[in-house]
Amino acid sequence: MNTLPQPFILHTRTIMGEARFGRFLAAMAEEPPVSIRLNPQKCTPAERTTAEGRCERVPWCPQGFYLDQRPNFTFDPLLHAGCYYVQEAASMFVHHVVAQLLPSAPHAALDLCAAPGGKSTALRTVLPADCLLMSNEPVRQRAQVLSENVQKWGGANSVVTNNYARDFRKAGLVFDLILCDVPCSGEGMFRKDPASIGEWSPQGVERCQRLQREIVEDIWPCLRPGGLLIYSTCTYNTRENEENVRWMEQTLDAQPLAIATETGWGITGSLLEGYAAPVCRFIPGLTRSEGLFMAALRKPGDDAARPLTGKALAAKLKGLNVLYTAEPHQPCPTAELPYPTAIAYLRREAIVLPPDTPRGLVEVCFKGHRLGLVKNIGTRANNLYPREWAIKTTHVPTTYEGNEVLF
Repeated sequence: MNTLPQPFILHTRTIMGEARFGRFLAAMAEEPPVSIRLNPQKCTPAERTTAEGRCERVPWCPQGFYLDQRPNFTFDPLLHAGCYYVQEAASMFVHHVVAQLLPSAPHAALDLCAAPGGKSTALRTVLPADCLLMSNEPVRQRAQVLSENVQKWGGANSVVTNNYARDFRKAGLVFDLILCDVPCSGEGMFRKDPASIGEWSPQGVERCQRLQREIVEDIWPCLRPGGLLIYSTCTYNTRENEENVRWMEQTLDAQPLAIATETGWGITGSLLEGYAAPVCRFIPGLTRSEGLFMAALRKPGDDAARPLTGKALAAKLKGLNVLYTAEPHQPCPTAELPYPTAIAYLRREAIVLPPDTPRGLVEVCFKGHRLGLVKNIGTRANNLYPREWAIKTTHVPTTYEGNEVLF
């Protein structure tokens, strides 16, 4: 790993204290843990049992599991089928927070800075099926990645948008839950992505803090009275974390909420001297994860301003840049693919189906899990897998052995 910047070391040692900072430094020299989160909409009970028998569970997420090593996920068709999502363990904590603090009978939720989609897919799992989830990403290229992951994960009542926070306010949308996983200086990624160390600077921390406050202030009017805001970063400093939560208290009258956790999880509370708000910090060496900060805040007031539903909400979406809206799945004939053919399909190559396969649209599957559509014309099947999703590497494995992750 690259040498950590001296200003970062000085501040982090000061807020953590020598003992905690020593454990953190030792962990930074270790390999980062590898974890995935299962999709309960797609994984069968038998597959879940297999995962539980092979892997250690992430304690704060019922669908989260640690892997012993990092496989080549690209060549597991079940990843592309949306059976699981590769996600850093601390980020799965959003499931625990929402399950505990979510307002009753939520109509609509917004993941404001959602790419690449890990927390959005976690939200889709924990939210009621009839709750609308809007997953948004302001950066167009990242929004396309978000859309891919949301579509692969599946689930009704999901929308992907490419807008800024102020656009939701202009559209007049109101949400029960808003997740602000804001852009940050990325200190929590130093171990996982050493290149991020060279991009860090004290000036960058200050810029991030200003941007984070602008984002929260822009989206705050879209949270209904009594609604829940989850604020998170993947960084350690107090400027982007506790100081921003304190600012939300003082400026927006936001009310920080306690999040029940277990001592064995190793989660740390506030590190800002004189400020004891109920926040949660994940620190390598104390938690089996990368760095993360998360706080939950309630907007004062009652439930008078309820989120829009049905046609009224659809009309509001016309003012937004919508990339994807979940549609009901249309059933069609299916064809099970052997592993080499499944990889060929995911590479967007033409494939040949069994001779008894019906002509026309066919849903191709691997181990019973849907990969996508082809148009079967008999001698071959035209590949309808989205071009931008295709596996592009020239390496083509011939067997599933060594590429399977869990099942």
